[in-house]
Amino acid sequence: MQEQKIYGRREGNVGHVVFNNPAKLNAVSLDMWEAFVGHLKDYEKDPEIRCVMVSGAGGKAFVSGADISKFESERANAEAQVRYESISKRGYEALYDFPKPTIAKITGYCIGGGMNLAACCDMRFCNEGARFGVPAAKLGLGYGFMRIERMSRIVGLPRAMEFLFTAKQYSSKEAYEMGLVNAVAPDAELDALVAKTTDAIAQNAPLTIALAKAAAREIAKPESKQDHKKLEKMTEACFDSDDFKEGRRAFMEKRKPMFKGR
Repeated sequence: MQEQKIYGRREGNVGHVVFNNPAKLNAVSLDMWEAFVGHLKDYEKDPEIRCVMVSGAGGKAFVSGADISKFESERANAEAQVRYESISKRGYEALYDFPKPTIAKITGYCIGGGMNLAACCDMRFCNEGARFGVPAAKLGLGYGFMRIERMSRIVGLPRAMEFLFTAKQYSSKEAYEMGLVNAVAPDAELDALVAKTTDAIAQNAPLTIALAKAAAREIAKPESKQDHKKLEKMTEACFDSDDFKEGRRAFMEKRKPMFKGR
């Protein structure tokens, strides 16, 4: 039986999606993008899943971008490129628009499309050996508007231009200093570092967190397109929820609240 190039697993309240193509530094093909979207849809429907972690297998790479060996079959001309972009865009947008918190756990190379994948997550953590870069200018391909915009929102436009103009790679220390990653840890401590965040998310109120994420996505839009009514309804839902009652009671009783997301 052929090993899955991308797979999902559940650990408590955390849904994992793992890019599993270590022989090619977890480069991504079209069939992997389609499987990726499927896992996200499953986790979105599961009320027990409080957050999703995206990672790469093998330890040498998070995601190194598109599988260049498949360019001849999947991106050989403009027409094929349109199809590839349509499918890969579904993957990126499914992650960006995912209603629960998303975390990129980055080990090793985070290159090209891997950078865009990480930028679609809410938070990013990496090991000390992680390397970041966008080599589009060395390949002659177009790194589109949405990708540049998302990167610039995280690191600022001048830094994003430096990434794209020079096509150089950056260390984990440099990535942390520019705000690309939330924290850096040695290999042996990375899982524990990320678990602190996922545990905190799992213990907190899902409706409040969903509102915070929805607000973050609205902030990223031009003011004229922001949906404040949607956010107002979500705010009202928090105050009308059983979780709000539980939070008040737990505070008064000096115990940890048990939130259900309703």
